[in-house]
Amino acid sequence: MDLTKIVSISGKPGLYVIKSQAIGRIIVESVAEGKCVPAFARDRMSSLEEISIFSTDEDRPLKEVFKMIHDKMGDKVDFDFKKASNDELREKFAFVMPDYDEDAVYPSDMKKVFQWYQMLNDKGLLDFTEETETKPEEEAAKPETPENEK
Repeated sequence: MDLTKIVSISGKPGLYVIKSQAIGRIIVESVAEGKCVPAFARDRMSSLEEISIFSTDEDRPLKEVFKMIHDKMGDKVDFDFKKASNDELREKFAFVMPDYDEDAVYPSDMKKVFQWYQMLNDKGLLDFTEETETKPEEEAAKPETPENEK
């Protein structure tokens, strides 16, 4: 799952996919609406790849949290996160990520994580299949079998 081209822009609602770059600006497409708009160098953008959630051990990358949500809840979040109370959000987030830092992760953060997960999953931008690629070192380590050995 590659979240490097998906960004959150401070002051603008929703998520955006980077489409192209030019000097001083980036063309982004709204995930929700599909409209392309420019984002400028002065806009504060955060790639979802760089975002992590505080835990009691070490911070977890957002893509790992998305994977945890998928493993526990499937393709659809099983409650209305828009209308959920703070206590319900904490309960559901603890179900998904039991070791989250209760003092550092706020209900507004939890709501945003659930909202982003649902939006990206609905648009088919999350891929939870395990990538099993053969590494070049493994290919080189395979013994060669002679074809005409007597």
